[in-house]
Amino acid sequence: MALERRLSRSMFLETEVVELRQMCFTPGRVFEPGKYLAGELPDTAFNMGLVEKLPPVRGNSEEVGDPPGT
Repeated sequence: MALERRLSRSMFLETEVVELRQMCFTPGRVFEPGKYLAGELPDTAFNMGLVEKLPPVRGNSEEVGDPPGT
């Protein structure tokens, strides 16, 4: 049996960008996998272990935004 790593919501700032690894279904919304602010995700995503911290950004790459036209 594989070990599952669960991160508590209290480990994140509300404004911290996190990655949702799998789809998360709530009665009001479906959350697709991707990057979200921790405050946008429901407690269910954290309780089920679907949320991961993003690796730290190094160098000037944190200044690079989305490519033009997206």
